[in-house]
Amino acid sequence: MRSESESKAKEIICIICPVGCRIIVKRDKNSSSGYSVSGNECKKGEAYGIEELTNPTRVLTTTVKIEGALYNRLPVRTDGAIPKDKIFACMKVINRIEVKAPVKVGKVIIENILDTGIHLIASRSMLRSMLRSMLRSIKAS
Repeated sequence: MRSESESKAKEIICIICPVGCRIIVKRDKNSSSGYSVSGNECKKGEAYGIEELTNPTRVLTTTVKIEGALYNRLPVRTDGAIPKDKIFACMKVINRIEVKAPVKVGKVIIENILDTGIHLIASRSMLRSMLRSMLRSIKAS
């Protein structure tokens, strides 16, 4: 007799391309991958569905504190997908750091975050702001 989790199908909207297929993924011990996928219009959708069920990953986009720039926050992202279950742990690490301006787009902010092999990189360039420095010195006076 099959267990309840083996017989359950999961419906997922594929995000690999703009079509947005509604795919259904379920365990199938007769398949070479161990899963059957239906509703996909391409092979990429099949791979995505299986990956989403077995090892979901996400590219993390957020901001970090930046000192000496016109803005207080620098947009950053991971340069690849990280396991979904490590997102909150990554955010704890990210929220503790502060970078100094200037920063160029693509600069590695954190190497190999949580031993994932993925780097956190700057999503935009940010120059050093003389205005911000002047305002700080006025406030200190």
